[in-house]
Amino acid sequence: MTDTPYDPMENLAGALPFLKRYDDEIIVVKYGGHAMGEEETALRFGRDIALLEQVGVSPVVVHGGGPQINAMLKRLNVQSNFVQGLRVTDAQMVDVVEMVLAGTVNKQVAAAITRAGVTAVGISGKDGDLIRARKLTRTVRDPGSNIEQVLDLGFVGEPEYVNPKVLQLLIGADIVPVVAPVGVGADGHTYNINADTVAGAVAGALEAERLLMLTDVPGVLDAEKRLIPEMTVAEVKQGIIDGWISGGMIPKVETCIYAVERGVKGAVILDGRVPHAVLRELFTDGGAGTLIRP
Repeated sequence: MTDTPYDPMENLAGALPFLKRYDDEIIVVKYGGHAMGEEETALRFGRDIALLEQVGVSPVVVHGGGPQINAMLKRLNVQSNFVQGLRVTDAQMVDVVEMVLAGTVNKQVAAAITRAGVTAVGISGKDGDLIRARKLTRTVRDPGSNIEQVLDLGFVGEPEYVNPKVLQLLIGADIVPVVAPVGVGADGHTYNINADTVAGAVAGALEAERLLMLTDVPGVLDAEKRLIPEMTVAEVKQGIIDGWISGGMIPKVETCIYAVERGVKGAVILDGRVPHAVLRELFTDGGAGTLIRP
C-alpha cells in the first residue's frame, strides 16, 4: 500500500474557506520564549506572518524575550531573581529589560517579517500611549504566622489600559505592528510586563478574531495527557478547579479567558516550535492546538 502523493494545489484549495474567514480580521500572535528558537525558526516565523498579511489577514505580534534578557544580565553580571514566576525588576534591571525587549529583540522580530516582504514596525507599549501600566502587586502567605505579606516586585507592571489607536493606524496602512511588552505608568516609570498578559490585553482592546499563544507544549492536555482540540471558558475554569490544568498552563489559559471575555472570538494555545504552526492553526481543519472559546 502506498501513501497518497502530496498535492500542494489540493492543500492550497483546501485553505480557501479559511482565507475567506480571516480576510481583514485581526489576529494577535504572542511570540516568545522557546517558540523564538534559532535564527532559522525566527525567519520562518517572519515568513509566516508576512504570508498572513499578504493574503488579507491583519496580524499583530506581541513578543517576549526572557532568554535574551537572561543572556544580557549574565553578560552584565547582574543577578536575576524570580518570585511566583515573575522577574523582580529594580531600577537598574528595568533599563536592561527595556534595552533588550524594546531594542534588540523588537527590531529583530520586525526585521524578520520585513525581510519576508511586508513592512513591519517595532514599537513598545510606551509608544503612542499604547500601554498604560500600573505596578503589579502579589501577596504570599507566611507559613509560620499565616499572615499575608505584599511582595515588592519592583518595576513589574500590568496593563491598566490599552489604547489601540496606534495599532489601528498601522494596521490600516498594511503595516504589521510588533509590540514589546513594556509600558509606562502614571508616575512616569517604565514597567516590565509579562508578554502573555500584554498579548491578551492587546487582543481584547482590538477585539481580535483570534489570539494565538505560541508556547512549547502542544496545547491544553487532559488528565491522560491527550491534547484537547477545543474548550469553552467554563470548561477551562472547571479544569483549573479540578486540578488537571495546573502549573505554568494556568496563567496561559487565564490570559485566553481574559481575551475571550473581552470580545476576542477565540484564543488558541499551540506549540510554536512546530513548523508553520500559525498557518496550520488558521488554515487547516484540524488546527494545531487548543481553541478556547466563549
